[in-house]
Amino acid sequence: MRAVVFTGTRSVMVQDVPDAELEEPTDVVVRVTSSAICGTDLHMYDGRTGAEPGLVFGHEPLGVVERAGSAVEMVERGDRVVIPTHLYCGVCVNCARGLSAACLRVRPGGFGAAYGYAGMGAYRGAQAELLRVPYADANCVPVPGEPGDDLEDDLVLLADAFVTGWHATELAEIRAGSTVAVFGAGTIGLLAAYGSLLKGAAEVYVVDAVPDRLDKAGELGAVPVDYRQGDPVERIRELRRKGGLPIGEEAMGGVEAAIDAVGFQACDRSVPGEENPAQVIADLARLVNPAGHIGIIGVHTEKDLHPAPQGYADGRLTVPWATFFAKGVSVRFGRTHDRRYTVLLRDLVLSGRARPSTVVSHHGGLDDAPVLYRSFDRRADGVIKAVLRP
Repeated sequence: MRAVVFTGTRSVMVQDVPDAELEEPTDVVVRVTSSAICGTDLHMYDGRTGAEPGLVFGHEPLGVVERAGSAVEMVERGDRVVIPTHLYCGVCVNCARGLSAACLRVRPGGFGAAYGYAGMGAYRGAQAELLRVPYADANCVPVPGEPGDDLEDDLVLLADAFVTGWHATELAEIRAGSTVAVFGAGTIGLLAAYGSLLKGAAEVYVVDAVPDRLDKAGELGAVPVDYRQGDPVERIRELRRKGGLPIGEEAMGGVEAAIDAVGFQACDRSVPGEENPAQVIADLARLVNPAGHIGIIGVHTEKDLHPAPQGYADGRLTVPWATFFAKGVSVRFGRTHDRRYTVLLRDLVLSGRARPSTVVSHHGGLDDAPVLYRSFDRRADGVIKAVLRP
């Protein structure tokens, strides 16, 4: 089969690799019809996380079951399925608690696993023609329709992007009437903003510096904030004052909830062109109101082969804990427990209440992957979210 293979820093190629096969009676093999490129793929693409050449990339697949093991009961050949990023067994103590990203069985010696991701188990990625799915009864999410239909892009985003954006809104405890700031207008940040609006947030601000992304934030109904035009914290405070603060909240002027959708590769606003992994967290500490909530969904990696001047190879970070303590702010973060949300969000899509595909900007076949990766990495050519169709 053909697959997108990491060949070195900022280099991927489409190569022939051995076909995915059934290895256990609980496996299925899925014929992939769509597989998205994710910002976390770029962490490996940029040579930051120790990915080894030969790794098949990709963890956002939609496809059709081609073969099923003898012990699989919930899906069968011909079923259309979404495969969540974080595979899990479904029965260990963490899975039983709904903590699917912390499964204790899928990665011996560790916890949690993902397709095509360095350090997250020996599972080949999904930017390929075929994908082996272990523990298929737990990991396959059935969806209706036919490959290539009007919902193809919406459904593929259930594998990761829409679910992760929604998880961010849960981490930040966003509810109807919330005031929200999302830092980072990549796919996850945009879908976190979208999810906030679906939940009934009163105001949503999205901070970034890429014009195409800011324009998309505006299309979704959020207020775009370009940090190149000044301190985004002060800009949001100014916009809130101009719009009129709710009665009794005049003494605050920040937001109730905020999301870091950038992570360790945040840009340093005082030194253009350099990274500062603490930049967004420092901004959120200033912006969030007393007793507010912060959700950190942008990746902060434990291993960085080329850390920023203010970063560390082991992921250490200076964080304003005293400010959080003084304000009584909750800070929550971590990988997405996908299966808490996949069916809920699937049904929002099927009912017509949600169309996350609005963030998809580009399509291509596997052969287009090298060019799409290059543009995505450079934040160029309008690439916000690219979907490969093997």
